[in-house]
Amino acid sequence: MNFPNNAYLAAFVSALATTLATLPLWRQWCFRTGLVDDPGHRKIHDRTIPLAGGLAVLTGLIVPLAAAAALLKLNGPQIAGSAELLYGLEARAVQLGAIALGAVGIVILGLLDDRHELRPLAKFAGQVFIAALVAAAGVRVTLFVPSVLFSYAVTILWLLTVINAFNFMDNMNGLCAGLGAIGAGLLAAVAASHGQYLVALIALLTCGALLGFLPHNFPKATAFLGDSGSHLVGYLLAVLAILPHFYSEANPRPWAVISPLLVLAVPLADLAWVVALRWRMGKPFYLGDTNHLSHRLVRAGLKPTLAVVIIWIAAALIGGLALL
Repeated sequence: MNFPNNAYLAAFVSALATTLATLPLWRQWCFRTGLVDDPGHRKIHDRTIPLAGGLAVLTGLIVPLAAAAALLKLNGPQIAGSAELLYGLEARAVQLGAIALGAVGIVILGLLDDRHELRPLAKFAGQVFIAALVAAAGVRVTLFVPSVLFSYAVTILWLLTVINAFNFMDNMNGLCAGLGAIGAGLLAAVAASHGQYLVALIALLTCGALLGFLPHNFPKATAFLGDSGSHLVGYLLAVLAILPHFYSEANPRPWAVISPLLVLAVPLADLAWVVALRWRMGKPFYLGDTNHLSHRLVRAGLKPTLAVVIIWIAAALIGGLALL
């Protein structure tokens, strides 16, 4: 199936432009409502920064999607690729609805945490609920095991792991958003190469929205993702890693199922490292510290900006293996 490349470009550019344009508006709203991050312990910024990133990235996803839906409804037959899009939207309507609802839900959960510093159990319960909602809609991991219960359990575990991996990686300017954009771009390339145009479009929307936020966050930050943004990035990447069919009868590559692990290798490895270290030190795994990969590179003598760029490059190189 030949899907028009201009549709891919439109998804990417529209998400990037929407996030870039609306973030200043969300910054003003955050200042008015007090949704900000003040300087303090373990924080390297010396001034108040609005937590506008999650809201801007979500806007960068929703507005282009709504515009595309309206355009298809009004001028569908005249648009190249509209037949394929409409078929995909109808076939995955329930799943797409659940994914969108989950994205809004995870941002709300993050906003509550940004505002009220939720207890770990309450935040975890919210994450489980959203992950279960997505799994119930049919977005599930199977790993070739014919068991619905197993599929639910693995899917929920995967979503929780990736969400918290990106939440942990939100510790330096640009790090979390950059890793999310790289991961989304790689997953878009994998999906597009296998003709999975709908997955590729969602991934490109995600990539564009994150890149639209990045100039406001790197190298100097005028806005942070906040928990709402880092949760959203992790959620979107976790879902995007499930959606593509890495293995099929037409494309029988059993080892291809490790593609998501390669794309997300850096945040997953960092999560595993800090959780193991905190466990050995007798500390709760959810309490933040400065033992992440980025912090260790800075302690080794690198500037924070260079440390972030090096981690981006490592993620791109390791994740690029998924394209092979």
